[in-house]
Formats: sequence, structure tokens, C-alpha cells
Amino acid sequence: MVRTFGVEEELLLVDARGLAAPLAPALLADAPPVVDGPSVSAEFNQEMIETQTRPVLSTSDLLLDIVGGRELADSLAQRHGARAIAVAMSPMRMRPHVTDDPRYAKMIERYGLTARGTLVCGYHVHVGIDSREEGVAVLDRIRTWLPTLLALSANSPFFGGADTGHASYRFAAWHQWQSAGPTDVFGSVEAYDRFERFLVDTGVILDSGMLYLDARVSHKVPTVEIRVADVCLDARDAAVIAALVRALVDTAVAEWRAGIPPAAVPSAALRLAEWQAALTGVNGSLPHPVTWREVSAVEAVDALVAHTAGALEANGDLALVRRGVARIHAVGGGAGRQRSAFARRGRMRDVVGLAVTATHEQSEDDDLVVA
Repeated sequence: MVRTFGVEEELLLVDARGLAAPLAPALLADAPPVVDGPSVSAEFNQEMIETQTRPVLSTSDLLLDIVGGRELADSLAQRHGARAIAVAMSPMRMRPHVTDDPRYAKMIERYGLTARGTLVCGYHVHVGIDSREEGVAVLDRIRTWLPTLLALSANSPFFGGADTGHASYRFAAWHQWQSAGPTDVFGSVEAYDRFERFLVDTGVILDSGMLYLDARVSHKVPTVEIRVADVCLDARDAAVIAALVRALVDTAVAEWRAGIPPAAVPSAALRLAEWQAALTGVNGSLPHPVTWREVSAVEAVDALVAHTAGALEANGDLALVRRGVARIHAVGGGAGRQRSAFARRGRMRDVVGLAVTATHEQSEDDDLVVA
């Protein structure tokens, strides 16, 4: 049985100068009612807008919705002289404006500059599950592979007018939040529920909505939600990462049903691996997701593809993932493309210009064609 999956993309809104623009309320006021297609909604900051695909079965349909969501957000932005771009942080200087919402106001009051100054655009993949038991079993078995997904998605080398030295500086900014990051193995739904209650009961976070984990069981829909990735510059890369995530879930469920225990890797080691993935993306070294010895990012990604190959093939995604991974390696992913754009003339506006083009280009793939 092929699992449904869908994604949420957070896009940055920029004006004609390339500066982040607090236009989300105006865009959403213009948004048409959703009939049958991708939708848009508000996020924490007014300079960003979130798109949501429908739950679908095929990666080609998912790509259509990803592109459709981007085009919907961008068409609304263009009415106000702006564009919607898929970068995980603003390349140029900015001052965020928080969306008018009582809960967000409480977070601003309570969490200071962490809440006021953080504007990051992530990429969340939802994959359907049959039960919460299955969902927790998945979380326990995919955790060691998430740093490699982060490396593939890395798309935030610049922030506030400077090169950060990271491929994903969003990772560093996002991990200012108290609960962001990996988790230990749970072993059962009861243990997962105790973990959530424990963190909420500390009073440090407002509610379970602030459990900003790398992956979690959704409280709203029957899915696991993988939240570790940057929003991807290229819509095709977003589809490839979603296909890998779904295959990881399939593989984890098969291991669970076969009685294969999750890898006993401490969350402290996962934090190190994520930090390294965010620093170098696909252009450096990573801890191998099985041996945990230092290898090239290419080897780590190859291990991920090999681990999920059976599920990818069953879902009809193996060829497109292999092609997509090769494309990401060739250009260095979103981070590599942003740096190449800046290197030509040393102008941050060129980075924004690249992002406008790359976010909305209708590139063809042999397996995934967007008409």
C-alpha cells in the first residue's frame, strides 16, 4: 500500500529591493477560497507565508501541488509589488514583524529576542500512518537519518547581508527555541505521551504546539511530521526530499513489524551530526548514519538512498531520487546555488534575484514533468 504524503513550505516575501516585506496579512486577505488544490496560511511573521499541499499518493502529484502553492503565493505577492521566494533565511538585512495573534503576542512577551528576531522558513513533510503506535515506532527508527536530510535541504548560507559560513544557518537560528532538535528512542506511545506531558508541565513552553522536535506525531492529522529540513530553493529538490521521507517511514514500519530494534544512538550524537550537516550541507563531511564514523556527505547520502531503496522502488520514486540527489550534489543544493549567485558580482540582490527565478522555474525532470 502506498502511503499518502503532503508538505508545508514556508516562503519569504520580498519587495522590489529584495528586502523582506511584512505583507502576509494583505496577501491572505486576497487569497481565494480553497476548492481543490494547494492552500496558503499565515505564519509567525508577516514577512512569510505558508503553503500546504493536499495529501497525495504520487510524487508527481506532490510536485504539482508544491509548484501550485508557490505560484499561488507569488501571484498574491505580485499584486503588492512583491515576490514569494523559497529561501530559509533572508539574505538581506531585515526586521521581522510578528503576525497579530494572541498566542504569538504571548510568545513575544515571554521569550524576548528569540521570538522577536527569528524569521526562518522550514519545510515540513507529513506522511500518513495507521496508528499512533506505528507513528512512534517510525520516530524511533528514522532519527539517525534526519541529519542527512538536513544536509540535502540546506538553503540558508546568507543572513542579514552576510555569509554565515553555514549551509543552513536556519538550523542555528531555529535551535534557539527550547524544544527544537532530536529526541531519544521512546519505545512506546505511553513513553511518547509522558515525554510530551513532561515538557509541557515544566512551564518553559506554552503548550504542545511548541514541541519543535525534528519529527513528531501530529496532533491534528494521522501523520508523522518531519520538520528538520530547510525550505528548498528548487521545487524538484523538495519533491525528492519528500519522497525520501516517505520511503524512510515505509522502511521504519517494515523494521518495526519485523521486530528490528531502533539504533541506540544518543540524541547528543544526533545533535552533533545535525550541526555538521547544517555547517557544510552536501559539500563536506558527515557522520555516517549507520557507522557514525566521519565520511563524505556523498557517502552519507548514498547510505540513505541504499537504506530506503526498496521502499523508493515500491513507490515508483527510485529513479527520480537518484537523479535528484545527483543534481543536488552537482550544484551544492540551495546553499551552493545562492553562493554561486553572490560570487559573480558580490551583490546580495543577485542572490534574491536567483531565488525569485529558482523558486518559480518550471524545470522538467524525466520522471516528474510540471506542465
